[in-house]
Formats: sequence, C-alpha cells, structure tokens
Amino acid sequence: MSKYRLRAYWYLLISTLIWGLASVVIKATLTEIAPLPFLTYRFLLSSLIAVFFAGRIITLIKKHAEDSLEIILHSLFSSTISLGLLFWGLERSTVLDLAVITLVAPLLTELAGVIFLGEHFTKREKIGTLVAIVGTVFTIFEPLINDGNGWGSFLGNALIFLYLIFDIASVIILKRLLRKDIDITALTNLSFVIAFLAFLPFFILFANIDTVTGLINLPLKYHLGVMYMAFFSGTVAYFFRNKGQKTIEVGEAGLFSYLTQVVSALLAVIFLKEKVTIGFLIGAIIVTAGVVYAEIKPRVASRKLS
Repeated sequence: MSKYRLRAYWYLLISTLIWGLASVVIKATLTEIAPLPFLTYRFLLSSLIAVFFAGRIITLIKKHAEDSLEIILHSLFSSTISLGLLFWGLERSTVLDLAVITLVAPLLTELAGVIFLGEHFTKREKIGTLVAIVGTVFTIFEPLINDGNGWGSFLGNALIFLYLIFDIASVIILKRLLRKDIDITALTNLSFVIAFLAFLPFFILFANIDTVTGLINLPLKYHLGVMYMAFFSGTVAYFFRNKGQKTIEVGEAGLFSYLTQVVSALLAVIFLKEKVTIGFLIGAIIVTAGVVYAEIKPRVASRKLS
C-alpha cells in the first residue's frame, strides 16, 4: 500500500470519527437548546470561520456564475434543509434509529446517480438496495409497531429519512459541479453562510428575549456542543474528507460512511444509554443484509489457460 493511499485512509478515518460522534453531540445538546437557535448559533460560528475562505468563495462565485442555481440548491439542500430536518428529527428520535436509517445512504446515492447521472447499477446492487429500503421503512415505522402511541418517534424517523433524501440530492448536484472543476472547500463554506442567512430570519421572527438569554446563559458543555458541530463536524471533518477523497476511488471512500453509523450507534449506547430493542435489531439486520449483499461483490473464479 502506498503512503498516499494510507494517508487518505487516515484522513477519511478522522472525518468518520468526527461525524460518528456528531449525532451523539447533537442529541445531547438538543436536551438544552431547541433546533432553531442551535442551528442559527452553529451556522453563525461556521460563517465566522468561512471569513477565512472569503477570497476563494468570491472566486467561486465569479468563476461559476452560470452555475449559480446549482450552487444555491446544493447549499440549501446540504446544509439548510437537510440539517434542519435532521435536527428536528433527532430531537424526537434516537441516534440508533438515525444510524440504521442512514445506513442505506450510499446505496440510495448510487441509485440516484443511475437515475439522474446515467451511472451504472448492477442487478446485485438493485436487490441489495431493495432489501435495505425494506429494512429502513421497517425502522421508520417501528415506533408505531412497538407502541401505538409512538407517533413522536415515528415523526422523528420520517424527518430523518427526508434529511437523507435532501442530502442525497445535494450529493448528486455536487457530482455535477465537480465535473466543472469547482472548489469544494469554497463551496462547503459558502453553504454554511447561506444556511446562516436562511435560518437567521426565522430566529428573529420566532425567538424572544428568553431565547437569547437562554443562549447566553447556556452551561459551557452545551456551548462546546455547538462549537463541536461548527468547527469539527463542519470545517475540520470536510477538510479531511476532501483530502482523503483526492487519492482513492469514490466508491472506496464511500465505504467509510458505513463506519460512521457503526461509531454513532456504539457511542449512543455508551454515552446516551439508548436501548437496543427487538424492533431495532430486526430493522438493523434487514438493512445490513441488503447493504452487505449489494456492496460485497462475488469472486469470479480464474481459470488457467493450458
């Protein structure tokens, strides 16, 4: 293995661990701060960091003026809408359900690539994706199956699935933009600024003096939770992810996203004391079976020529 490939693995592992912890940080921080002020605060900090990339952002806007619609849509889908859905969903759901529902993300992304970008999708991948989707749907409805009054958790799971759809849409748009040699670091930081500008009017409209006072008087650990999301889960994780993906194949890099869900689930059990129910296990097993079937390609026996 070359040192460049090994370095790429380390970069992707760092971003994986950061994002694996992120869902636990979000869930813990949401116990003290509501999603709207959380997101506004988080993207305010991210926008302040984006100032250091102002030159590259301005160059991006000037160089790709004809792609402005796709840039805006990507920014809205990847940060504003998707993370809004994630935060409101996770407020009602669990990190364990989040881990299972998003486990199908790489397969759905490949399927979207087939539909919108004309990419190839094998029969094995189709079957595996179908099985994984069945498991995902079961996980979404599991709160209602387990408890007829579990509408809150069901709504949370549904919002998380919608987050997944918008996130995949942003990835498809990003793939189109990457074909035009776009500066992905500038694009990422621009999306943070757009998200802040999108959330700010709603914060001003719905917040009151108690909301602002509550933010100011937050215990330090909750401020650290928001800072973690802004700096580590935002700027740092994207930096290492982008560095890692430059060296190895996109499909190989995508496998690290599965590891992110494993890390999230383990940390949720350890730190949040979330319980593994029978319904959760059934959904997780079905989704995992579909993912494994789709991703692990059968070996083709080689024959020696005589």
